Amino acid sequence: MAGSGSKGDAALRLRSAGRSMGVFCMLLLVALPVAVALYWAVSDAAALAARVNLHPAASHEPLRAWQRLAAALIAEAALAPLLVGLWQARACFVLFARGQVFTRQAVRHLKRFAGWSLASALAGIVAGAAVSVVITWHNPPGMRHLAVGIDTDQVFTVFFAGMVWLMAAVIGQGQALADENASFV
Repeated sequence: MAGSGSKGDAALRLRSAGRSMGVFCMLLLVALPVAVALYWAVSDAAALAARVNLHPAASHEPLRAWQRLAAALIAEAALAPLLVGLWQARACFVLFARGQVFTRQAVRHLKRFAGWSLASALAGIVAGAAVSVVITWHNPPGMRHLAVGIDTDQVFTVFFAGMVWLMAAVIGQGQALADENASFV
């Protein structure tokens, strides 16, 4: 009987963690777009240039309001797939909070989170290139730039997305085996 209490405690901890992570996802869904907008509104031009793989002095003039706005919109568009992924993660955590761990729905949400995270990493590469053009738009001819780069955050996100997708596939395979075994009884 000693083992049954620990199983119950583990289930309660899992449900609590699911609730906490669901709330955290909601906070990120609100905070990330606001943080991106603020970053592009208040950061100096050198930091913004460096963010998109340009030399800090790449912009020969102060950034104009339209450049900051365009860059922020591009960055927000690149963030959008991650936000959709976070929504999928939140849905998965809500299932965990309800005690629905090894379900087809949980697997589906985890795989969708992984897919949207991958899309976000790829969108970040394209967005960085587009923003580099926006930042250097008013430079003289021959001094405008198109910078394409892949940073460690994007590489890690691709790795993480692959890992989550694989873990979801393993859970799905386990669920399929459990369903098959249950049909024999």
